[in-house]
Amino acid sequence: MEKKKSSFSLIKSFLPYYKKYKWTLILDLLCASLTTVCELVLPLIVRKITEVATNSPLALTIDLVLKCGLFYIALRIIDTVANFYMASVGHIMGTKIETDMRHDLFGHLQKLSFSYYDNTKIGTLMSRITTDLFDVTEFAHHCPEEIFISGVKIICSFIILCTMNVPLTLIIFACIPLILVSLVFFRKKMKNAFNESRKQTGELNAQIEDSLLGIRVVKSFANEGVETEKFDKGNSRFFKVKRGAYYVMGAFQSTTRLFDGLMYIVVVIAGGIFLVNGDIQASDYVAYLLFVTTLITSIRKLVEFSEQFQRGITGINRFSEIMDIEPEIVDSKNAVDIKDVKGDIEFKNVSFSYESEKKQVLTNLNLKVNKGESIALVGPSGGGKTTLCSLIPRFYEISSGEITVDGLNIKDITLRSLRESIGVVAQDVYLFSGSVKENIAYGKKNATMDEIIDSAKMAGAHDFIMTLPNGYDTYVGERGVKLSGGQKQRISIARVFLKNPPILILDEATSALDNESERLVQKSLEELAKGRTTFTIAHRLTTIKNADRILVLTENGIEESGTHQELVDKNGIYADLYKLYSQN
Repeated sequence: MEKKKSSFSLIKSFLPYYKKYKWTLILDLLCASLTTVCELVLPLIVRKITEVATNSPLALTIDLVLKCGLFYIALRIIDTVANFYMASVGHIMGTKIETDMRHDLFGHLQKLSFSYYDNTKIGTLMSRITTDLFDVTEFAHHCPEEIFISGVKIICSFIILCTMNVPLTLIIFACIPLILVSLVFFRKKMKNAFNESRKQTGELNAQIEDSLLGIRVVKSFANEGVETEKFDKGNSRFFKVKRGAYYVMGAFQSTTRLFDGLMYIVVVIAGGIFLVNGDIQASDYVAYLLFVTTLITSIRKLVEFSEQFQRGITGINRFSEIMDIEPEIVDSKNAVDIKDVKGDIEFKNVSFSYESEKKQVLTNLNLKVNKGESIALVGPSGGGKTTLCSLIPRFYEISSGEITVDGLNIKDITLRSLRESIGVVAQDVYLFSGSVKENIAYGKKNATMDEIIDSAKMAGAHDFIMTLPNGYDTYVGERGVKLSGGQKQRISIARVFLKNPPILILDEATSALDNESERLVQKSLEELAKGRTTFTIAHRLTTIKNADRILVLTENGIEESGTHQELVDKNGIYADLYKLYSQN
């Protein structure tokens, strides 16, 4: 996933996010220029007063001092207003850009295929969507602002100081390249340190998520100590990475302080020599000291910003790593919406293998299913039953061959319309954190309450829902933890009833249930399957005895096909499986 990019290319990819807020940015930079003017004027005011006091003491009046003071107070009021805009609206602009990036990142993640999620930790992705983008707010605001302010101060200071004494000015500015060399030296080290810190944050998040989601398993095995030990190891690695990053940062900041002192002493010594030799006036010497303070402050801010810059660049880099991943499964240029789907499905010489595995899961598989036909898939684990069903809605892309729905190649059908035509009821039911009503309504946008209730009744879920504390408004908890397995499954079936798809995939939908729950859910599934093209994956063979056709799928492909009685009479693989199941 990781891909190294230069800071220039990362900034170039980031710049379009400013487009929506260009006027805010322009006004922010205008305010920055006003605050800069205020800082540059103070040394000139002090120089003026010192010059008059030295050369014409009688001309130094209270009136002159008050005028200078009032002028500077006016500038400070302007500076206060400008600084408020920069600190508030400027930061809000950065937050808006961060929000836009998070929106784009989440939207892009929605487009990536199952194969991406098969190989990626969800905790790591959560870190990239949240914490990795936090520093982008500061970066988006301060990057143009700090570069602009520091640039203006350095250039203006150079021009003003050159009007006083060119040699002394050149001596002072000769120190700046030394600071820049140290900046470049530490920049690379800081970038690597912050990048590693981000990576470890994601790993730690993934480990915490894994442990907390499996908290019931942890407690059932009394393995709290094991999980704590695992966490401590990850936490220790995170500490070591952060410690290394702070060592680099400390060395960087200490070096810049050393150069600060160097510039001050250069001004004091060199300026003092020029003053003794009469090459500059006392007023210019004082002005130099004040300007160098302003100059050093600007350079220090610029140098310190490089730390923030690296944090921001690291966040942008990790953002771009995901954004640069091209979705494997997308609509073709000529893709069309499929309407009034009948449910005729055909596999033509279909082959498939997962990216992480060299072994073919399906090889030249051929299968024709008529509309409304009920197909059951049985066979040993690893035979490709779930894989076959996952290829129909294009959760994975086939390696070769063709799959058609109503005679249309699924690659020529828009993903949205294809998947809207298919309902999936899986063994591992996922309910979103929210109410029962919201989870059922997930099957259809803008569903009415009557439609939701009708779907629940057809799924055999209405009666138990009405016994819940708040009926359809009952909160189900994260992943539906407050409901039993059978209740969750019937809600997921109600969701598919509401969707009302012509094609149905039932992936071991009852295998994790107790006998009573299985009986209720199986009844709901039979109701759901009426009139639909149905694929049923089942280990409990009694649930598929009434299927129109049963396919025995092994690593060699479809080895047997027929009705329950035909396959039992054939006395082959299915008959052996059925005998084995009947004995249990």
